[in-house]
Amino acid sequence: MRLPKFGFNSIKSRITAEITLSELSKVDDDFIDLASLHEANIINGNKKRAKIILSGSIERAITVRGVNVTKGAKAAIEAAGGSVEE
Repeated sequence: MRLPKFGFNSIKSRITAEITLSELSKVDDDFIDLASLHEANIINGNKKRAKIILSGSIERAITVRGVNVTKGAKAAIEAAGGSVEE
């Protein structure tokens, strides 16, 4: 008798958080990094990576450093007057 197959579970997904642009509005700082996301309780303590995705909108200028950003989210951040630093 064969056992049922279960899906692939990536180890990276356990330590990576996805953050939307609308969640970035909850952060009071204009400088966004992993530490400021932890302080604002956007991501919990066991997440070591984060990726900002294009969902929602952002109205203020922010600077993002040390966090992965999708192409669409980068365009939205730069359109609001912000910048993305690698």
